[in-house]
Amino acid sequence: MSSRERILGRVRRALADAPSEDTPIERAYLREHGDRSVEETVELLAENLADYRAIVHRCTAADLPATLAGMLAARGAKTVLVPPGLERSWLAEADAEQVPDRVESTPHELDRIDSVVTACAVAVAETGTIVLDGGPDQGRRRITLVPDHHICVVRVPDQVVSSVPQALERLDPARPLTWISGPSATSDIELDRVEGVHGPRTLEVVLVDTQASGEVNS
Repeated sequence: MSSRERILGRVRRALADAPSEDTPIERAYLREHGDRSVEETVELLAENLADYRAIVHRCTAADLPATLAGMLAARGAKTVLVPPGLERSWLAEADAEQVPDRVESTPHELDRIDSVVTACAVAVAETGTIVLDGGPDQGRRRITLVPDHHICVVRVPDQVVSSVPQALERLDPARPLTWISGPSATSDIELDRVEGVHGPRTLEVVLVDTQASGEVNS
């Protein structure tokens, strides 16, 4: 008997009692860790976003236009990229030139844009992650990867979930999903952190309380 035959024989004996491929395997994963109220879940999201070095803002829906205008002014943004489905009223008070997202825009043109403002599909509190799915108010993936400054608006509490399994239940796997946990960052072998290599150097997240006042509509 060759060495190969002996090894394969041991493998077959070890797998003799294993369930067949057709036998379903049940995994009792937790859908969330701990029992939190809505307010506690939102607080956890804000805490984990900040831990990933995202800049977190909070406002009511009525104050959102002024909040976004102030953020863009503080950044010194002269141009802001706007997805086609973004609510027009959100940037009604902004002085920056609003540049519509165009299919024919080149990476060089996008790189010259100062800021981009988008909505999101869902935000995950336990991981401090915002997820984009390419919806009309989020635009194509590249507009949130090339410009150096990304402002993402999260509607609270409607778009906030505790865990990744809960987020997956809301998302369509056929859509182009982008999972963002803080600004783009990488480290070399000496663990020197560099931000902005694979995406925006600065991520600002606005948690908009849609229950404090009426939602801002276009």
